[in-house]
Amino acid sequence: MANLGILTAGGDCPGLNAVIRAVTWRAASRHIPVIGFENGFAGLLHDKSRLLDPRVCDQSLARGGSILGCSGSNPYSDPDATLAVSLMVERHDLSTLIVVGGNTSMATAHAADLQGLPVVGVPKTIDNDVLGTEVTVGFATAVETATEAIDRLHTTAESHARVMIVETMGRDVGWLAATAGVAAGSTMVLVPEQPIRMEQVIDTLARRRARGHTYSIIVVGEGTLFAGESQPTGIPGAPGEPLRLGGVGDRLAARIQQATDFSCRVSVLGHVLRGGPPCARDRVLATRLGMRAADLAMDGIRGIMVAWNGGEVTHCPLAEAAAGLKAVSRELLDILDALSHAE
Repeated sequence: MANLGILTAGGDCPGLNAVIRAVTWRAASRHIPVIGFENGFAGLLHDKSRLLDPRVCDQSLARGGSILGCSGSNPYSDPDATLAVSLMVERHDLSTLIVVGGNTSMATAHAADLQGLPVVGVPKTIDNDVLGTEVTVGFATAVETATEAIDRLHTTAESHARVMIVETMGRDVGWLAATAGVAAGSTMVLVPEQPIRMEQVIDTLARRRARGHTYSIIVVGEGTLFAGESQPTGIPGAPGEPLRLGGVGDRLAARIQQATDFSCRVSVLGHVLRGGPPCARDRVLATRLGMRAADLAMDGIRGIMVAWNGGEVTHCPLAEAAAGLKAVSRELLDILDALSHAE
């Protein structure tokens, strides 16, 4: 049988190496070689690859990042690059390519499948915004990291009677901010799904102080808009790159201090949420999804993404996973609203 290929596309997150390990070991059980392409689709385009040794991959289970490297390269936006990729697929005798990535990477994977390269996707991202799956590899670790950080900020906020604002990653959706904020007992959580209305923020903080609470914790996703604005807070990236988000926490603190006498401090949880070893839940999820992806690939199934739904491994069409973003559920948004109005 032909070789399997695997790459990690988009940004890094905890659990990628656990997926690579699972795919490599599963394929080895059927004596099928796995070729790893470096730096996402760029490795497939420029033939940066290596044969993966199951024994070496076995040592990377607890390691963060990706032993193959990551990038957001998309060769399917250029006809010449598309042809070059096809030649590489033939050169390496690939039967199926396993793409480990987020929603943008699943769109690239879907484009590859449409161009004739059989693809099986594995969802990963700390944002948990991929359609077709309840949870993505990397999300649980990021939530644990954010929750621990917010837990620690409670004590310093209390000691100085401050409003502590925690800015988390999350460009388009607020799963990370919302989940960690609820887990850490935050006063208020602001997410991209709902604009920031300053009158509500000030009212919540004032009511809390009036009830005798000396401090407050506000968690805000970096992509959250202020009411009336059409673009999130950030600075322009390099040519061709999206807006580099950051600064919504500082802007929120300035507006609170302008309207009240509360002392505010801002803590930004940025790339630290993407780094470090995966938690136990992510290691198990990555292993189960990786094993299933390898099984489907070796059985000739293509054009799908493995997923986790209803407590078990499932799969959905790549077209579904690539169709958009999974926003925070109405149930969770209602919980955030109830918390901010709690007596």
